[in-house]
Amino acid sequence: MTQPVSPPRDAAGNPPSAGRLPVWRGLPARADVRTLSLLGVLAALVVIGGVTRPDEFLDTRNLQLVLTQASVIGVVTVGMTFVITAGGIDLSVGAIVALASVWATTVATQEYGFAGILFTALVVGLGCGLVNGLLVAYGGMVPFIATLAMLASARGLALQITDGRTQIVTVDGVLKLGERDSYVLGVPPLVLVFALVTIAGWLLLNRTTFGRRTVAVGGNAEAARLAGIDVRRQRLYLYLLSGLCCGIAAFLLIVLSGSGQNTNGNLYELDAIAAAIIGGTLLSGGRGTITGSVLGVLIFTTITNIFALNNLQSDVQQIAKGAIIVAAVLVQRRTARTS
Repeated sequence: MTQPVSPPRDAAGNPPSAGRLPVWRGLPARADVRTLSLLGVLAALVVIGGVTRPDEFLDTRNLQLVLTQASVIGVVTVGMTFVITAGGIDLSVGAIVALASVWATTVATQEYGFAGILFTALVVGLGCGLVNGLLVAYGGMVPFIATLAMLASARGLALQITDGRTQIVTVDGVLKLGERDSYVLGVPPLVLVFALVTIAGWLLLNRTTFGRRTVAVGGNAEAARLAGIDVRRQRLYLYLLSGLCCGIAAFLLIVLSGSGQNTNGNLYELDAIAAAIIGGTLLSGGRGTITGSVLGVLIFTTITNIFALNNLQSDVQQIAKGAIIVAAVLVQRRTARTS
């Protein structure tokens, strides 16, 4: 007689449910809800700003200022999102921005004009990212320790280069980018650069093998290694990418301020990490969202602008940001348990 065929069962020995869907099928829906929630928060902040300071907050120049200020930290946050998605961290981004900005604005560098300043900022950012990547990927150092050491070293070198002085930019091509005459349809060039970096980062994370490998390394590095991914090389590339974003941000900051200072990029690492977290990137790795990170940057920048227009003290701003970070982490943990 023919033996009856047993129905397929799952790992726990239970028959599959006809209405049960794979867990990954729910990810887009959860991402959409999270994005809509962030948009709702941003819209609420715009309403608050418009109600408290209607003539100042809704002014075109103020909105351009908000977007311009968000551009610098936003570019840094894009690179940070990749690093955190892979299960790492980079505490040195602010110091790298400072070092790149002062190295690119020395008298010797400015003699090479616009191209010399841009090239130097990018190379310094890539160089620092390379050191971080080598220490973490091939040196076996914990990312927290390696990037903390880079933070101290880059800040010290930036102070040594400037001797505590502000380095004024005299290159007309750089200064003109910050003037209103260079705006494209009312949009500052810095915002356009931020938009291009955001689009490139989104495509890289969501539409390329590099992005899938980044998520895989953050989700389970050992499983990624067994699947044939060179985990060490991938981590090296990620810190190079973070360094490149810092170099771009340093150049944008030079355009914005017209100078290079060793205090540039102060606390950028905390702002970038916070923006990525409230945007939905898991601090433990395995999930990242460029869209959420950008919305997180816009939320923080808008909060800062509203507080400044209402003459509220900076310590209140920091308390509000801290509360938002804590709330975002608690929501992440609750979502992870539910999933």
